[in-house]
Amino acid sequence: MPKLAANLSMLFTELPFIERFSAAAKSGFKGVEYLFPYAFNAQELKAELDKNQLKQVLFNLPSGDWDNGDRGIAADPSRVEEFRAGVPTAIEYAKVLACDQVNCLAGIVPQGVTQEDAEATLIENLKFANEQLENAGIRLVIEAINTRDIPGFSLTNTQQALRICDVVGSDNISLQYDIYHMQIMEGDIAQTMASSLNRIGHIQIADNPGRHEPGTGELNYHFLFKHIDSMGYQGWVGCEYKPATTTQEGLTWLSDHNQNEE
Repeated sequence: MPKLAANLSMLFTELPFIERFSAAAKSGFKGVEYLFPYAFNAQELKAELDKNQLKQVLFNLPSGDWDNGDRGIAADPSRVEEFRAGVPTAIEYAKVLACDQVNCLAGIVPQGVTQEDAEATLIENLKFANEQLENAGIRLVIEAINTRDIPGFSLTNTQQALRICDVVGSDNISLQYDIYHMQIMEGDIAQTMASSLNRIGHIQIADNPGRHEPGTGELNYHFLFKHIDSMGYQGWVGCEYKPATTTQEGLTWLSDHNQNEE
């Protein structure tokens, strides 16, 4: 069974954010991830991690004004300074939280900007961020996202992400492979993960359609979890799904899977 991390931006949302750490630990998770830590004091978050014996697995670089529609700013030529100013902030939080990996959300291609110019901006920003992060001992991952949920997103498939990593030209940058997004955009999940294994730094899961818990849709997660293990993947798998009802009721997928593994 892969190492599972609870995504606290999507799970246990019945509770205030700070209380979700203990809820995740009580449910058996050993790691946590979430979109952003920046609205909270880093020491407060660290205290919750320590109290609940949880590993901070991942969070995103600052990505603009999320509440007003930003989904990353790394591909926006007009916001390069803003993007680069956020990198030291992410490093500060990562050091306090002992988080050794952060994700860069490329963002939506801005109106009036070509895909080519957006990608060129993304690459230069990734080079900048990667150098800063690598010097701090922190790995960088980039995530392809489906254009059904986020129309106009600038990074949309595995091959594009791999090509961009190649251009950045560093062993410190790899893929955050989100099974839900890639099921929508390209399918062939098992083969793609296997062929890209040495380029994958983090995996996230949700079923499709609906982005709900494993077992609610078309994906065979009993097979995929065994496949992830058989590949020899050593990283974390983030549970970034929207519970169909409550988080606790939805966690029956985890107990069912564990019973099948016994």
